[in-house]
Amino acid sequence: MPTQALPDAKDKLLFTPGPLTTSRTVKQAMLRDLGSRDFEFIRLVRDVRARLLAVAQTSQEHGYEAVLMQGSGTFAVEAMLSSTVPPDGKLLVVANGAYGERMATMAKVLKIDLTTLSYPEETSPVVDDIAKALHQDAAVTHVAVVHCETTTGMVNPIERIGDVVHRAGRRFCVDAMSSFGAIPIDIAASRIDYLVASANKCLEGVPGIAFVLARRDALDATRTYARSLSLDVYAQWRGLEANGQFRFTPPTHVLLALDQALTELEDEGGVTARAARYRANHQRLIAGMRALGFREYLHPEQQGYIITSFRYPEHPNFRFEDFYERLNQKGMVIYPGKVSRADCFRIGTIGRIFAEDLDVLLAMVREVMGEMELPLPQRIG
Repeated sequence: MPTQALPDAKDKLLFTPGPLTTSRTVKQAMLRDLGSRDFEFIRLVRDVRARLLAVAQTSQEHGYEAVLMQGSGTFAVEAMLSSTVPPDGKLLVVANGAYGERMATMAKVLKIDLTTLSYPEETSPVVDDIAKALHQDAAVTHVAVVHCETTTGMVNPIERIGDVVHRAGRRFCVDAMSSFGAIPIDIAASRIDYLVASANKCLEGVPGIAFVLARRDALDATRTYARSLSLDVYAQWRGLEANGQFRFTPPTHVLLALDQALTELEDEGGVTARAARYRANHQRLIAGMRALGFREYLHPEQQGYIITSFRYPEHPNFRFEDFYERLNQKGMVIYPGKVSRADCFRIGTIGRIFAEDLDVLLAMVREVMGEMELPLPQRIG
């Protein structure tokens, strides 16, 4: 059984969307040096690729590939878009938050023909709208969406969207940055052609490496599509297949940490067990914050258990910068809001944190409210 983070942690607890609180053993895994051509490192790369596919409920034998990419998750999203949309292709981005809009911005910078189906941040994409857009625009070759939109914490219906995209004969690209490892994803059943995530979110590794999981036949068709040398997913895949090595300097220490993090995910009981822990964290957070008078931005039926946006209290004494700094001084790190149409802050319930850690956070929030002279709800009875 995993142990809670708080007794062992000397660092502040990170209630953020990532990077996250990690276990001591994940940190310790980086205290080794491996050569990029070392046989042990090549075996490590092979094993990590296979284990990432297993998290997505598939394998090479079932026609999928895992392509490791140096850099942050955003680097890998740009690698996916720049490498897999053909020169004469067109991308439909379905966006209901900042990270969906970021994909649209990438496409513009890359000069990829683009159409965007945008929704307010508190609104889930309408699957029928996507079907209609694909019917009306035969030029669209690829559809991209964020699974968990960390602007708000909303989880988008990738299974239903994937079915529509598949029936229309288009490629389906998913940014699963904040969901992979926390929400069960069957990549094949969801009709996903390309899925992107990174080590430093719900896998509970450290920043510095991301990956593209791809259907082999879709990836194999992209040999001449890349708009970048270093972000060429096809070339990276062929290099890994040829000799197990990265084309450019690999983040060796980060990969050692990811290997350990995957072991700890398996030891915890896999994605299902981790989802249960994160869900318990979220339930503890919501109950406690409501008791302190805070309100979530999203309706409960829209809200995922990864990260939650809370509205600012309507009180003249509340200043987020002060609230944030006081919590930070007590070892609790939360996150500013990203919602464009409301004043919010965000609290994540992922990483190596447990329900008991949420109790400590809530106690500190209550303490800070007292310091800021913010009124607490009156108890009834």
